[in-house]
Amino acid sequence: MLECYYMNQPGVGALSYDVLPHNLEAEQAILGALLYNNLFYEKIGFLSKDHFFNPVHREIFTAIVNMIQRGLLVTPITIAPIFKQHPAIEEAGGDKYWIDLVTGIGSIANIEANATHIYDLFLRRSIISIAQDSVIKANKFESDKTAQDLVEEVEVLLFNVSVERNTERRVKTFQVSLQEAIAQAKKASEHSSLVGVTTGLDQVDQHLGGFHPSDLVILAGRPSMGKTALATTFAFNAAKSFLKDNKTGARIAFFSLEMSAQQLALRILGQETGISSDRIRKGAISHKEFTQLETKGKELFEVPLFIDDTPGLTMASLRTRARRLRRQEKIGMIIIDYLQLLSSGYRNGYENRVQELTEITRGLKALAKELDVPIIALSQLSRAVEQREDKQPQLADLRESGSIEQDADVVMFIYREAYYEARKKPPSGSEKMQEWQAKMSRIYNVADLIVSKQRHGPIGTVHLHFDESVTRFSNLAPRGE
Repeated sequence: MLECYYMNQPGVGALSYDVLPHNLEAEQAILGALLYNNLFYEKIGFLSKDHFFNPVHREIFTAIVNMIQRGLLVTPITIAPIFKQHPAIEEAGGDKYWIDLVTGIGSIANIEANATHIYDLFLRRSIISIAQDSVIKANKFESDKTAQDLVEEVEVLLFNVSVERNTERRVKTFQVSLQEAIAQAKKASEHSSLVGVTTGLDQVDQHLGGFHPSDLVILAGRPSMGKTALATTFAFNAAKSFLKDNKTGARIAFFSLEMSAQQLALRILGQETGISSDRIRKGAISHKEFTQLETKGKELFEVPLFIDDTPGLTMASLRTRARRLRRQEKIGMIIIDYLQLLSSGYRNGYENRVQELTEITRGLKALAKELDVPIIALSQLSRAVEQREDKQPQLADLRESGSIEQDADVVMFIYREAYYEARKKPPSGSEKMQEWQAKMSRIYNVADLIVSKQRHGPIGTVHLHFDESVTRFSNLAPRGE
């Protein structure tokens, strides 16, 4: 049969043809089966030309697939003219080679097994290629690339190899889609309209139905509005709910590009104990309060919340770490604090920051779909808010917006009117003081979560209680309670 005249795989380096994992007979059996019955292609749709080791087999497979996709019948007679005077085919017997392919396929029941075997050998060659390239790069010192950068590059390559076949999105029949929709409706009815990951805040869960898998959620606000505090509340409540019943909660990955993991832990301790995190940090607490902290810390020890506080993360690094956490820790939701601190990783690759941020948001949306988890990304708002009399944020205020609004499934703004009203305090004894005090008593400790975009449901405003002393968000009780 056909021998290979090509000695080295592209990118494999010095390893010879005989050393690399391959099976020419299995490849020939696949080609012969396709020539025998074109319908067999539907059973091995996951195979591509790159999975074949022999370069001539790649050419033949490509020609067969092209003809099938054009609706042409592919047989030894119809394909032979395409390879007329091909040196390898002529050497293997010319027209006789095509007949030999069909007659030598053995049992046609083995086509799927042969295809899986070919794919397995391709994965092994890919691993060898990555390993060899990694050795070369590790021995080459570059001023702008650390060993950790190389580790992340290798992880990305290996992960891409491992999920290549598994991430193929297959066409679903309406019957399957309908069954999934009914299952989701059943889950919602069992958990009071909650179909996604819980926020731990009743009014928010009722409005959003929880955070849905594959959704990109943007939580935006001006500085000091409480973005990080609210995101921390979402993360901790979902992780605590997962630990409790494993139904409405999730294991959480929190990428904190601004605050350290220790600061976030202190903030959560403060929220749970009612002791100001500032006092905890300064050590201004009593012995009794310290005992309370220790007790609460032991209670929270098993909460599945994973914090990555690496500064200056690139999208490639974030993607690698998120994939690893999804695979190893089975995380069910990702939170990123915050969007503008991410970089694409491509130096001088974009004309401006808006273009770069557009690629980042698209990458986050793609990652949410790939991992099938909700991703909540915090975002800054432009200073335009401060120039208006009405300080309520709008979609147009999204800083360096690009495609943030377009790519996001949900866009929410956190707004505290009391923050701005406190700075309008009139002089003591003035006529307006009583009016100001009445308004402050009405809006004090109230925060508005403004849902300005939601693909799955209505927009609107959810009112929350905010305790500024411990930066804690909670359900807002009806007036009078």
